[in-house]
Amino acid sequence: MHTSVRELDLELPGADAVFIAGEWRKPAAAGVIDVISPSTENLLIQVARPSPADADAAVAAARDAFDNGPWPRMPVAERTEIVSRFCDALESAFGDLNRAWAHESGAPLKHGVMMHEGASTMAWRAAVELAPELPWEQDRGDAVIRREPTGTVLAILTNNGPVPLMAMKVIPALLAGCPVVVKHAPESQLTAHLIAEASLQGGFPPGVLSFLPADTEVTQYLVSHPGIDMVTVTGSQAIARDILNRTTPRLARTALELGGKSPAILTEDVDLDEVMTTLAEGSSSFMGQICVLLSRIIVPRSRYSEVENALVDYYTSLTIGDPFDPATDRGPLSVERARTRTEAFVAGAVSEGARVACGGKRPEGISRGYYYEPTLLADVDNQMTVAQEEVFGPVACLIAYDDIEQAIDIANDTPYGLAAAVYSKETSTALDIARRIRSGSVGVNVAGMSLSQPFGGVKQSGWGRECGPEGILEFTDMKQMLVAGGSSFLNQ
Repeated sequence: MHTSVRELDLELPGADAVFIAGEWRKPAAAGVIDVISPSTENLLIQVARPSPADADAAVAAARDAFDNGPWPRMPVAERTEIVSRFCDALESAFGDLNRAWAHESGAPLKHGVMMHEGASTMAWRAAVELAPELPWEQDRGDAVIRREPTGTVLAILTNNGPVPLMAMKVIPALLAGCPVVVKHAPESQLTAHLIAEASLQGGFPPGVLSFLPADTEVTQYLVSHPGIDMVTVTGSQAIARDILNRTTPRLARTALELGGKSPAILTEDVDLDEVMTTLAEGSSSFMGQICVLLSRIIVPRSRYSEVENALVDYYTSLTIGDPFDPATDRGPLSVERARTRTEAFVAGAVSEGARVACGGKRPEGISRGYYYEPTLLADVDNQMTVAQEEVFGPVACLIAYDDIEQAIDIANDTPYGLAAAVYSKETSTALDIARRIRSGSVGVNVAGMSLSQPFGGVKQSGWGRECGPEGILEFTDMKQMLVAGGSSFLNQ
């Protein structure tokens, strides 16, 4: 069944169904999920609610696909061809995916275009190109070393980027030969259904792909399921701890991409005119709902007021409003609880001595939707709660330092280690500082990271790597095959 979402002019496939083992099926239990627009608070559509019984069916199909089906045993070139067709179908659906995500997440349409047609395409096309060239089987003289798919994979995706996360988690797992149960966030119903429909054009064998945009009950049920061999997740530390508690009894593999409290160090000689756009965007994009947000801006005390004024000018120049208006720079937060949490963090920071340099409230003139102004907190000490815990909202902290050693200490004084940035007039100076920051990625005079290279965290920002060759091999196990008399026969 294709149901129209009138407000988006969008045909939604399978609104009354669940996508299991490559087909739309009648749900095992009654129940619906309301899809609410964060920009209007209107009910858009009701869709079928996946249940634990649907999760059982998805895992059983994935288990059979791995244990008995052709997917793990298929030549890599054949798997790559099927995955590439899936990517083709996703790219053909970008128009609908862009609108769907803008509506369900509140992201401005132009932000979705950048994340989908730019970042996602780069990531999955790089993976498709890499897969056939990886060392799946190596002759090491006295043994053959093979890379084999690790098993059934549960991929838990968040609502702040379901399409890029397909590129970072699901596509690499598929290329490695693993059947995947994709557990989308319950707020990602529109994109989840469109992605599932696109997968039909790939031509996957039965059981290789299932999509369950489900709530916490189903997520926890899947994580605990004995039929799941590996869990890959993007989420918070609390979610990761719960996953580890549920997977440890059976020693299931995990790959954890968790939160961050990412620092941006500005050196004394930095040219603000050159770096302000990347710094300001890197610290406020998508209403702060990105794990690599540069949420701690560490600046020389001598230039503190200058940086504060420049950031205030940038943040207050941003247009807040309808995500479908081309003039909009920032939409609402994706869910009401995110705005409530953001308000609590700002109030707590002020009570600890921080000063609101700009923002810090709901925008005037907008009565509906989960809107909140991009916020800069000044006079922040790195020990304040807002500097130590991830807000996942549009809040950046401005922190002063007296010398570069202190700046590096402040940058590293966090339980997180996902991303960072260093801005300096001299690239060599920035690189020297970058080498001393404990983080899985560091931008040098730029914000963000490459989705064609390995990405992940250290410390409490998780383990494992996504993207690049390492992102595919993350879903494999290494097998040693000792050969009597040597393995030279491979070259015959």
